Amino acid sequence: MLFPSRNALKVHSLCCGLFKPQLATTWRLLLSQFRVSFFFLTSSHHHYCWPSKRREIEIRERQQRRQATKARVHRRMRRLRGALALLLLLCIHGGRQGAEAGRDGFVRVQGTHFVLNGNPFFANGFNAYWLMSFGADPARRGKVTSALGQAAAAGLSVARTWAFSDGGSNALQYSPGRYNENTFQGLDFVLSEARKHGIKMILSLVNSYDSFGGRKQYVQWAREQGQSIGSDDEFFTNPVVKGFYKNHIKTVLTRVNTITGVAYKDDPTIMAWELMNEPRCQSDLSGRTLQSWIAEMAAHVKSIDAAHLLEAGLEGFYGASTPSRAAAANPSGYQLGTDFVANNRAPGIDFATVHAYPDQWLPGLDAPSQLRFLGAWLDAHVADARDALRKPLLVAEFGRSRRDPGYSGDQRDAVFGTVYGKVYESARAGGPAAGALFWQLLAEGMESYGDGYEVVLGQASSTAGVIATQSRRLQGLARAFARARKPKQGQTGQGGN
Repeated sequence: MLFPSRNALKVHSLCCGLFKPQLATTWRLLLSQFRVSFFFLTSSHHHYCWPSKRREIEIRERQQRRQATKARVHRRMRRLRGALALLLLLCIHGGRQGAEAGRDGFVRVQGTHFVLNGNPFFANGFNAYWLMSFGADPARRGKVTSALGQAAAAGLSVARTWAFSDGGSNALQYSPGRYNENTFQGLDFVLSEARKHGIKMILSLVNSYDSFGGRKQYVQWAREQGQSIGSDDEFFTNPVVKGFYKNHIKTVLTRVNTITGVAYKDDPTIMAWELMNEPRCQSDLSGRTLQSWIAEMAAHVKSIDAAHLLEAGLEGFYGASTPSRAAAANPSGYQLGTDFVANNRAPGIDFATVHAYPDQWLPGLDAPSQLRFLGAWLDAHVADARDALRKPLLVAEFGRSRRDPGYSGDQRDAVFGTVYGKVYESARAGGPAAGALFWQLLAEGMESYGDGYEVVLGQASSTAGVIATQSRRLQGLARAFARARKPKQGQTGQGGN
């Protein structure tokens, strides 16, 4: 057996990620013990029986010294085995740390795809804006658990909800920078339950509309502090208003969950942050105002939390950067100061979103015509996500209202089937469509929260079947892609020297 040289040990330790200053003493001990142990285990000790008494005494003393030396050798060997075990453990742990860097439970982006723990991830999911308010009420918390449990049973993997409620009774933020702890604990509960059910969350940080406060409430707070503000669109430009919003971002992202003990910015249960629910700025149809705001706020989010994904919350309307696409794809009259391509190119925006409500946007068309528009709308956004943005695309809202004239369950299923078909078609071809979230999921006994688009899985067997079928298809696709990647990864590992 040859002793490893110091250089050989150094190379080996570098491979394990262990050659650090604090381990230098351990290596020196290891070398010394190896050499001492080798010497005493391999050396020959000859002794002779001499007739003199003195020499007999010397022999006995030598025997005693030899026994003491053997005892020391055994003690050193035990310490050596312990040191080797420790170093082996550190090597394994160090290797695992490197391997687990991409296996920490965070959804990430690779090119035009989502990945989770190194494998493809598809988001078949739902919207449920009401989760935080129900989570804050002990008498209604069971609805949160019930809805998430039913969703998980249907194979749904992502939920989108509000992390805002500004002003008014039981608000999350009842004045700038002042928060209702009980309402915040409701959001803590939602994240804890989502984690138990294996559902990733997208948290939206402010509303474009007046419900739950939104831009209007922020502007009003600024006016109350002496700011002269003309319209709610100055939410995007007024320094005081922007300061209020940045403080809200920081407060939510750095919140420590009172149930799990995990800071939101460190919680892999959260898939992504959303800057605003359906931002619009009709006072500047060029899109420049909103573009500047998105870039500024994206940088602010990423300065606090670089681990999570971020999206802008866009509905998908085209703008000035692609006038021909805007003319061909947008519903008539829908120029809202947004720009699907330019806004999603902003630094810090990790994936694009599109919403789809042909029954709202084109109420004068019959159901088949609305379906044709829906297919073309999604085709345009899939193509632009692939070719212009080179980012994943999530259909973050879609549905059909039962309050529409002539509504039938078959019409809703046809809308779901069209959206799901476009997502699956793109995903199967390696395209950017990464999933779809229907609006909205309710639990049983929540009739007063119905807006016409609600889906109660236990009461809508046909639509629930369409949803579950899409979940199975995307799960099967993810498994197939994961299997296809393994041989390539093995070949890559074997190729180096």
